[in-house]
Amino acid sequence: MMLRDRIHLDGHLALNHALSPRWQFEQLPALSRWATAYPQLDLWETDTRHLPAALRALRRRAKDFAVQHLQPLSAQMDLAPHLPAGACHPELAALLSEAGRQGWLSYVLPAPLGAMSWRAMPYAMIWQCSLVVEEFSAACGGLMLLLSAHHLGTMPILVSGELGKIWKFLRPVYQSCQRGEPHLMAFAITEPGAGSDAEDGHGAAQYRPGVVARPVPGGWLLNGRKCYISGGDLAKSMTVFAALAGEDMSSWTCFHVRADSPGFKVVRTELKMGMRASGAAELEFFDVFVPDDAVIGGLRRGWVLNRATLNASRIPVAAMGVGFARAATEVAIEFARTYRLGGKPLIDYQEVQLHLATMLAETRALRSMVWQEARHGWTPRQLQASACKFHATDRAQRVCEMAMDLLGDHGCAHDARIERIARDVRLTRIFEGTNQINRLSLMEDWQAQLLDTEHPVGV
Repeated sequence: MMLRDRIHLDGHLALNHALSPRWQFEQLPALSRWATAYPQLDLWETDTRHLPAALRALRRRAKDFAVQHLQPLSAQMDLAPHLPAGACHPELAALLSEAGRQGWLSYVLPAPLGAMSWRAMPYAMIWQCSLVVEEFSAACGGLMLLLSAHHLGTMPILVSGELGKIWKFLRPVYQSCQRGEPHLMAFAITEPGAGSDAEDGHGAAQYRPGVVARPVPGGWLLNGRKCYISGGDLAKSMTVFAALAGEDMSSWTCFHVRADSPGFKVVRTELKMGMRASGAAELEFFDVFVPDDAVIGGLRRGWVLNRATLNASRIPVAAMGVGFARAATEVAIEFARTYRLGGKPLIDYQEVQLHLATMLAETRALRSMVWQEARHGWTPRQLQASACKFHATDRAQRVCEMAMDLLGDHGCAHDARIERIARDVRLTRIFEGTNQINRLSLMEDWQAQLLDTEHPVGV
C-alpha cells in the first residue's frame, strides 16, 4: 500500500480513531472550536498566513522565484567549471537579468528608487530580507549568495543616511537592475591580514591596516588588497573600507569605488567548498582614484558604518541557516517516506520519527528566533543580531548533519542534495564574522550591563 493511501503511521492511531482528537475538535461547540480546532495546513503555509498581507505576498513571490529559477540551476552551478576571475556562466548571467527584472536586486527600497512594495514599507527591511533569504537558501545556497551579497554592498550607503549619496549611487544601480541589466555591488572589508580584525573592535585596535587611502587633489588614491569578497568578481561598483594614510583603524573610511576605475583589478576567485555559484574574490587597488564626493558617511566614519552594516546583515545570515535547515529537513522527510527498510518505509520506524521531529522542532525554533529579531529590526542591536546569527547557523549545521545521518550512504551522492546543503551551511558560520567573533560581539555589546553591579541583569 502506498503511504498516501494509509491513514496512520506505524505506532500511531488512525486519524479517525475514537482516541484521536484531530477530527473530534470540529465537533465541539463553537466557542470550543475557536480555541481548539485548527486547519491541517502545510507548516510553511501556516507560517505564511500569520504574516501581514504585504509580507505574505513577498514570501510567496520569493518562493515561486526560488523554485522556478534557483532550484533547477542549483546542481549544475555547484558542479560548473571554475572560471577565470570576472567571467560569468551564461546561465548565471541570464538568472541575474531575470532577478533584476523581477526586483530581487532592488527590493530593499521603494519606488522611485527600488522595487519594494509600498505596502511593505511599515515593516523592517531586515524582516523582508530575512523572508527572501530563507526562500532562496532553501532552493540553493550559492545562487542565494550571488543575489544577496549585492544588497550587502549597498548597505553602507543606506545606513549612512546621506540621501544625496543614496540617490546618486543607488538609484542608477537599481534602475539598471530593473531593466534587466544587472549592476551588482560588493562589500569590501576583509583583508589578507585581517579577517576577524575587520569585525571586532579589540582586534582592530591592534591591526595595521592593509588598504590605505592617500589624499590627493580632488580625492583619494587607494592602495592594497581585499580578499574573500562575495560577488566582488562580478560587481560593477563596491563599498570599500580603507584607513587614511598614516593612521590606524579608527580612521577607516568608506569609499564608493567603480570596478572600471584605472588601477582596480580582480586578482582571482577562490575555489570554494560551498556556495560555489557565488564568487569569493581577491581585489587589488593600485593608485585607484576616488573623488571626494564618493566618500560615504564622511571621513573616519567607516568603522561605525561597517558595524552598523554587520548588525543589519547578521539577521539575514541567520535566515540562511533557517533555509538550509528547512531544506535538509525536507530532503530527510522525502527520503524517509520513499526509502524502505525491512519491508516498510523508514518513516514507520519510531527512531526515524523521533529524528524527524527533532529536526522539525530545531528548524521552527530557529525561524521563530529570526522572525522575532527581524520584525524589530529597524534598529538592530548588536547583541541580538550576533546571538541570532551564531545560534541559528550553529544549530542549522546540526540539522543538516542529522539529515546526513538519516540518509547514510545516500547522503553522500551529489544528486541527493544534502551533501551540497551541508557544504553550503558551513560557510554561514564563517562569514559576517565567525561564530566565535559573534559571541564576542554579543559580550562587547552587553558589557555595560554586566559591569553595572548595582542593577540586576535581565536575560
